Amino acid sequence: MWGRGLLRGAKFAQLSSPSPSSPSSRSLLSAASTASSNLLSSQYQRGRWFGSSTANMAPIRDPNTLSNYDAWRTRHTTANLKIDFTDKCLRGSVILELESQTDKASKEIILDSSYVAVNSIKLNSAPSTWETKARTEPNGSPVHIAVPEGATKGEVVKVEIELATTDKCTALQWLTPAQTSNKAAPFMFSQCQAIHARSLFPCQDTPDVKSTYDFNITSPYVVVASGVPVPDETKDLGEEKLYKFQQKVPIPSYLFALSSGDIASAPVGKRSCVCTGPNELKESQWELEGDMDKFLEAAEKIVFPYRWGEYNVLVLPPSFPYGGMENPIFTFATPTIISGDKQNIDVIAHELAHSWSGNLVTSCSWEHFWLNEGWTMYLERRILASIHGGDAHFDFSAIRGWKALEEAIKEYGEDHEFTKLCISHKGIDPDDAFSTVPYEKGFHFVWSLDRLVGRENFDKFIPYYFGKWSNKSLDSYEFKNTFLEFFSAPEYSDLKDKIASIDWEGRFHSTGLPPKPEFDTSLADVCYELAEKWKSKDFTPSPSDVSSWTGNQILVFLNAVQDFEQPLTVEQSQALGKAYGLSESKNAELKAAYFHIAMRSKDTSAYQGVADLLGDVGRMKFVRPLFRGLNKVDRELALKTFEKNREFYHPICRQMVEKDLGVAAAA
Repeated sequence: MWGRGLLRGAKFAQLSSPSPSSPSSRSLLSAASTASSNLLSSQYQRGRWFGSSTANMAPIRDPNTLSNYDAWRTRHTTANLKIDFTDKCLRGSVILELESQTDKASKEIILDSSYVAVNSIKLNSAPSTWETKARTEPNGSPVHIAVPEGATKGEVVKVEIELATTDKCTALQWLTPAQTSNKAAPFMFSQCQAIHARSLFPCQDTPDVKSTYDFNITSPYVVVASGVPVPDETKDLGEEKLYKFQQKVPIPSYLFALSSGDIASAPVGKRSCVCTGPNELKESQWELEGDMDKFLEAAEKIVFPYRWGEYNVLVLPPSFPYGGMENPIFTFATPTIISGDKQNIDVIAHELAHSWSGNLVTSCSWEHFWLNEGWTMYLERRILASIHGGDAHFDFSAIRGWKALEEAIKEYGEDHEFTKLCISHKGIDPDDAFSTVPYEKGFHFVWSLDRLVGRENFDKFIPYYFGKWSNKSLDSYEFKNTFLEFFSAPEYSDLKDKIASIDWEGRFHSTGLPPKPEFDTSLADVCYELAEKWKSKDFTPSPSDVSSWTGNQILVFLNAVQDFEQPLTVEQSQALGKAYGLSESKNAELKAAYFHIAMRSKDTSAYQGVADLLGDVGRMKFVRPLFRGLNKVDRELALKTFEKNREFYHPICRQMVEKDLGVAAAA
């Protein structure tokens, strides 16, 4: 999750759906057709090719890159960067080691870039001829580097780029000391998904290319990166320190991550620590310890042993726009998971699951993003069922996910292109297409395969799939072929007719909701029963109604109330918030859900509470729907609240809210 510069949620079902009224959504909706599905299907079976001398080269199959990664592939990246808090930029050099995919057929390397100040480029330590071409949206400004003699196939060339990020960088957020809890130091964090690594440094910014990394990062404050720390090589440089990290598992560019600030750490498991601001460390440690080892052990039993060494969590300041971001080694997490009741740490199960689905095995482009997120939702729910004791918990989470999927598809319209699993991204910014759909619709496809072949058989397929595609990227059709390949073995001959019945094209390209399964509602029934009582205006609530419930059960109850054909009265809405302590809750999930009910009830006394919450959290799962709701009942307050908190939000979150409020043109 997400995720999109700083857009994603875990992404989430950590994401809210973009507004269908945005220009990009409207234009794509009008263009959605059977032809686009046929185009995407044929494109990924044939591949796209750049240039005329491309015999025997792998196809370019990502429309959101301008790089010629069919001719050159990044194998290793060294980032020698200084974090400059005064000028709010990264400056230094990045060295790309690229392997030639042709026998001297390609005479230039093309890299993605976006608003990066490139000062010089060396090719194999010698000055090179290079040019930054004109910008085209949404993919940026490609950098062309001449390789006059080409290179033999398999030969590695080194490209060293001296650069600095600019104030238009979409991957970084800079916070002043006043924006942190202890006011002691500034803070910086990155978010490169989906196509924002190119705003840090020129690179092959596509999930179809994976590279190992060395991080050599200089900062006056503690640094965290998406690699294993090398503490013995940390060096004092006067008022600054050089921090080193290594990532020996190849990762795509969107998983490049940095953060720096007044960061403290504490252990929360045998292989895990939590990092956050000193003021938040104790409560963060309490929230996470005791569960990290359980999550890891459960995941390893489902797939195979964890391959990344450490698994740590960095709890970021409240402007982080996702539930979590699965950066390897260090998951970047929203502070909304630290709610004092251990009710929201399931986000960690999701991000941990990404260590296999997404990070180890990756969709080759954002058109096949469901391969990352659908699988991750499935693994997350398997992990939680293992820990909490049974499939009822799996189904309970899936029920919540179905609700989110219904809302997303209702928001888009059931015939919208963005409600497909595989979405053509030609001319489309992935940020605009991200939503709950790839998470939950993708999950339902994976779960349907599980039910079709049986859990025992599917559990054998899981390690086979992740083993075959480890350190690689794939598209939906390669997933299909892998599934069919595995179940073509003689021992599965009794499944032949069932497998032949799978409508692969329909699953990949149909709009709207997928077939709804029969859920085990045993954990949800009590929530629905209480919701039914609230349909009577004579019902008198009591705190004991929900005192024994989990936070997620309360959330399912609140979602059911939101779905009432007739909204609660103002008096009922106020009684709901008071009796169950929702308006004063520290749990942002519950508070946001309650405010949606209050706004639908036209309870004006709650509007300022909505505005206050929008000034406290930057997680888009909450921010975007709350702004849309507030805009409907009090546009003046919505606009005032957005202007007040504009600089608090991450740039991508800010852009999305501008679209939601219809003020993007004026921004």
